Amino acid sequence: MADNIIRIENVTKQFAGGVKAVDNANFNIERGEFFSLLGPSGCGKTTLLRMIAGFEFPTNGEIYIDGQPSALIPSYKRPTNMVFQSYAIFPHLNVFDNIAYGLRKDRLSNRELTRRVNEALEMIKLTGFGSRRGDQLSGGQRQRVALARALIKRPKVLLLDEPLGALDKKLREEMQIELRQLQREVGITFVFVTHDQEEALSMSDRIAVMGKGVVLQIAGPKDLYEAPNSVEVASFIGNINLIDATVRAINGGEATLEGPGFGQFKAPAIDGLKAGQKITAAIRPEKLSLTASRPSGTHVEGTIKASAYLGDRSHFHVHIKGRETPLSVAAQNVDRAMTTGFDPARAVYVSWDPRSLILLKS
Repeated sequence: MADNIIRIENVTKQFAGGVKAVDNANFNIERGEFFSLLGPSGCGKTTLLRMIAGFEFPTNGEIYIDGQPSALIPSYKRPTNMVFQSYAIFPHLNVFDNIAYGLRKDRLSNRELTRRVNEALEMIKLTGFGSRRGDQLSGGQRQRVALARALIKRPKVLLLDEPLGALDKKLREEMQIELRQLQREVGITFVFVTHDQEEALSMSDRIAVMGKGVVLQIAGPKDLYEAPNSVEVASFIGNINLIDATVRAINGGEATLEGPGFGQFKAPAIDGLKAGQKITAAIRPEKLSLTASRPSGTHVEGTIKASAYLGDRSHFHVHIKGRETPLSVAAQNVDRAMTTGFDPARAVYVSWDPRSLILLKS
């Protein structure tokens, strides 16, 4: 049985005007887990994080932290700490005093306080930076100091509200790796809010995808990407091609579908599928192959309308006759000729393994 550090039961948060920022959320977060709340702006993820922190309170429902109901526990008495996107580093204090700020209320001896701060500096790889002022730090260094200041209080749960949002792309990717390694080292439960799908996929043990206040799906990164449970989740997690289709026949575990521009094609059947039913078939761009010559397997013919060279890979938009939206195809640039081998004036062929299709009920 899982050891849950947070249990969210029937939690709803309704603001003035009847707007439900969070609508009947029910899920658990396991002890020692890196758990992410993922979704677009306004989906309720930050409101849910703030309710765990005690900065907001549920309109209905209850949040249990380490088995204790939190409704009557103020934020400063909860076994949680929070790191904000802005970091909130005091510019007039040096690194040592920024990290020690929360400990000074605990009446520790100077020796113990110094020992704890020095351990924290070593943990965040800023040994020797104790005397440096907060306004003399880079963005990545300020982020590390904010983490150390939160972790030095030894919370049971660390809450992170888009803490990497202010960093440039390269530094952000470096800090993703460091943050994940840090979480594994300290063993504390991290609850991480982000709108960045790649960030959530690369860092999390599990992810809760939210939309319009509702938790749409909770799963590990691979399951969420390869087996989304709805069109909304599939569309939000990475790029995906959606094909409106009708079920023509079902034979064992295989369904025969028909869709505009595709004719009839095969896909793995899902439970409850019936002939005549409308369904959405989905496939990721990297599951498609693009060739100048007609392949032997399942394929459609089209023409390239646009392409983009992205260094390690190229993206192509392929127009299929009878289909309004172009197919998105991604290809690794293992061959230098990949982006120059297609003549826009001539037909190309998009092929796929039928097992790569995901069926999603509309």
